[in-house]
Amino acid sequence: MTKQYEVLFSREQLAARVAELGAELRRDYAGKTPLVLGVLKGAVFFFADLLRAAELPCKIGFLTASSYLHSTESSGEVTVKMPNADEIRGQDVILVEDILDTGNTLYKLTRLLREQGANSVKTIVLLDKPDRRTADFSADYVGFTIPDAFVVGYGLDFDEQYRYLPDVVVLPQDTGK
Repeated sequence: MTKQYEVLFSREQLAARVAELGAELRRDYAGKTPLVLGVLKGAVFFFADLLRAAELPCKIGFLTASSYLHSTESSGEVTVKMPNADEIRGQDVILVEDILDTGNTLYKLTRLLREQGANSVKTIVLLDKPDRRTADFSADYVGFTIPDAFVVGYGLDFDEQYRYLPDVVVLPQDTGK
């Protein structure tokens, strides 16, 4: 039996907003070749669709950052694996993340990228959940602002599940927190 999910954003809404964000990046980075870094694993679908929509000459790379560890609540500890400083130094970096929640992860990542000598660092998030913010951090580009609900789909997961859903949906309460 297929579960019913509360759809927050349909695949059509996601595609339309990603196209708009791609156009913004194309405009803002015209004449430049930025380094676009995707935060694995959650941002991978958004990252790929955004780059296709942006039609922008760029270098790409990935990094990992995690603070959830099998829970719907952030542990507050951010574990990071990123490219070496030689790949970052002197680059205009666009950091692509699936969701901005507490802000701790993106705060730490942007600080590390600046410390490694990035020329500039801008952040783009698919989803922004400002009610959960504990760090003083705002993204430069935001797809959608959402309420304080745990969401999955379009790459976002709970314990490595639900990434495959084509829509962004609210995780059912009975899914085990």
